[in-house]
Amino acid sequence: MQQLKTKAISVLGGIILLIGIIFLVLPGPAILFIPVGLAMLSFEYPMAKKWLRKYQRYSSKAANKMDGVVRKLKRA
Repeated sequence: MQQLKTKAISVLGGIILLIGIIFLVLPGPAILFIPVGLAMLSFEYPMAKKWLRKYQRYSSKAANKMDGVVRKLKRA
């Protein structure tokens, strides 16, 4: 039963991550699918946990940079 659960999480997480990667090229909500897929895969794979942390850091930096741009535009 545990093996079935592990495989189901791996397959579903992989599919969601793949959809997110496809949405990087095609129009779609990649910013939602990629972290969800990585989060699911991180339950079973330490490498996915590393990638999820990198994605979170990148997203945080991008959000902070965009906040700065918006603040500058509001002042002008």
